[in-house]
Amino acid sequence: MKTSSKRLASGFVLLAAIGFSGLTGCQTTVGGQTLPSGYYLEDDVQYHPAGPEFLLYNTDRAYQQRQEQQDTGDAQP
Repeated sequence: MKTSSKRLASGFVLLAAIGFSGLTGCQTTVGGQTLPSGYYLEDDVQYHPAGPEFLLYNTDRAYQQRQEQQDTGDAQP
């Protein structure tokens, strides 16, 4: 009796694993290429516009403006 229940349980686990693996999509690498999952057409695309190459652009600009103010004598104490 225990052998049949163990077989049934292991069969159920195997069936569930096969079922869940068919529902998931993942990337794969074939011949050095990274290929997308089967659901790539349904994926929501996020667009991130290109920013400045220099990551501290605003800080650098603020320093330049401050330097220009000091050079012209308009700097506030």
